[in-house]
Amino acid sequence: MSHDHHEPQGIGSATNKAFAQDYWFIVAGVVGLGVAVRVVNHIEAKSRLKCCLDASTSKYPTIPRNRLSQFWATATAVVREIRHPQFYIPIRGLRWATPLPLGRILVLLAYWAVVAYMMGWNVVEDDVYYWERIGYRNGWVTVAQLPMLYLLAMKVNPIGLLIGSSHERLNWLHRWVARTMLITATVHGFHFWTMWARADFVEYALETTPLVKYGIGAWGILLWLFVTGILPLRRLAYEIWVAQHVIASIVMLWLIHIHIPDSARYLLWMSVSFLVFDRAARWALLGWRNIRLRPDKTSCQGQKGFGHHVSVQAVGEMTTLVTIKNVHFAWNAGQHVYLWLPRVGLLEAHPYTIACAHQPTTGPDICTCNSVQLIVRAHGGFSKRLHAYAKEHPDCPDLTGFLSGPYGVPPLWEAYDTLVLVGASSGVSFTLPILESVVRMASSESKTVCVRKIEMAMVARRGEEIEYYVDRARLAAREARQKGIEVVLHVAITGEGQVHPGSDLPDRDLSTDHGISEPVTDRSDGPAKAPCTEQNHGSCEAKEKATEDAKGENTSDGSEERTYTSRPDIEKVIREPVEAAWGETAVVVCGGKELTARTRNCVSRLSDERAVHKGTGAQGIYLHVEEYAF
Repeated sequence: MSHDHHEPQGIGSATNKAFAQDYWFIVAGVVGLGVAVRVVNHIEAKSRLKCCLDASTSKYPTIPRNRLSQFWATATAVVREIRHPQFYIPIRGLRWATPLPLGRILVLLAYWAVVAYMMGWNVVEDDVYYWERIGYRNGWVTVAQLPMLYLLAMKVNPIGLLIGSSHERLNWLHRWVARTMLITATVHGFHFWTMWARADFVEYALETTPLVKYGIGAWGILLWLFVTGILPLRRLAYEIWVAQHVIASIVMLWLIHIHIPDSARYLLWMSVSFLVFDRAARWALLGWRNIRLRPDKTSCQGQKGFGHHVSVQAVGEMTTLVTIKNVHFAWNAGQHVYLWLPRVGLLEAHPYTIACAHQPTTGPDICTCNSVQLIVRAHGGFSKRLHAYAKEHPDCPDLTGFLSGPYGVPPLWEAYDTLVLVGASSGVSFTLPILESVVRMASSESKTVCVRKIEMAMVARRGEEIEYYVDRARLAAREARQKGIEVVLHVAITGEGQVHPGSDLPDRDLSTDHGISEPVTDRSDGPAKAPCTEQNHGSCEAKEKATEDAKGENTSDGSEERTYTSRPDIEKVIREPVEAAWGETAVVVCGGKELTARTRNCVSRLSDERAVHKGTGAQGIYLHVEEYAF
């Protein structure tokens, strides 16, 4: 960036430094806005839960109560309708190229507008310094974004902690900041290279200015990270990709350290501090979760001083049930942990959703093992080796495993009037704990729940993929009915195998449940199916469609279950409870891009059609989307 590395003023140095500072002022302002929105939403949620205890407002606790809350609800509805839509590419082999949702695209366009303004403001002047001026400006714009790149990659993420988001929900912006940096770094290098080429100065510059070579090397690594970060390449060997990604990121910092001037070093040290802090925090959290100086050998199956007892069990041909016993932390439905099993993958730690609700201790004499349950689908690499190990060692003693987490900042699920939970295959491991946690809170005297109705859709190609989930959902639905919460289950098997229409399972007491439900292999037929009546008219209408075959059933405890032999109509699954809701509805979906895109578009269209919070009396629709991978 300068021939004299220790006096790197360059062309327009004061302006360039000001833009680098302004970039971070803008970042601070946006984060501050996010914090303010989070605080208001949290106050609103707590206010709803408080209203649930008030007999005069308990019937409609989740609707706006005054003009201020009505204004906030209307503004929120407008923003949601804008940000949800997503175009889906259904072409096989190109589905990975499905663009971002509209809301993220708008955020990205705003980011690019700021960066473009900084790149081009007062630099295009036809004089002798034309090429050098643009080169210096874009060098500063590039290095100004460097700390943001590493900040967004942190798992213990300060931005996420402030605005109420988990690190994986910020990862998309990390990738796009890197791609933006590649563009600005290319413009930076191109203009210097062009200037030298026009003066026949390239060879001399490379020989006399070593820092140029380091800059080209840093650009090359940035290009390499971009190419290898393309989704199909990233998935070829994910474990190898992660390792080389971390190493390349560290090497790039070293190359940039040599390349940039002293006056820009503070941005480099910001990046290094973010990287070091994240690694230190993750190791500290790993030690805190897995090291006990005085393990309790008498509790349940006994605690380990180092690590946890981990049992693995093969459930079907593709699923592994992992139970980490005696963890000493609480979690919320929707959070995830990183699992490290040295015997299966010595240097691999993978993220998995916690597939069970947390069960707090309800008394000093009650043993709650507080075990974490994970459902792992055997796709390849670690998950495939884990499933093979579980099949080869069905009676082996517990493994020693290590956990890091929990990560994630899910909303207060109990603060909504209606919940619509949609999960595909292993995505049900995200939605099922939400159902179970709401039921547990409804059963607890110390918890307040506003939820009046829950509809849960479980979709899979083969029955064995979700049979385990369906058993647990039926048990939770039975308990929910006893607490006055209406539950409707939608079970769709689009390929081979079926889930039994009913399970003759014993009742369970949620107050002493440890959060672990063992898979049921010995099943009996359920009660006789109910005829087509007004109570299950929705499934009767679906049966007449050429694209799906649904059957409705009212079980002996009064809950309802609808079965499908093809994909259910997601819009119909969402529309019915939304139109019947007394207050705000939360729609939660976990699955692949096709399912999440359809759900996004459905919620946005439905909110606009009903003119939510715009004077029609229609109540809000909150959408929470989780996808299978980062």
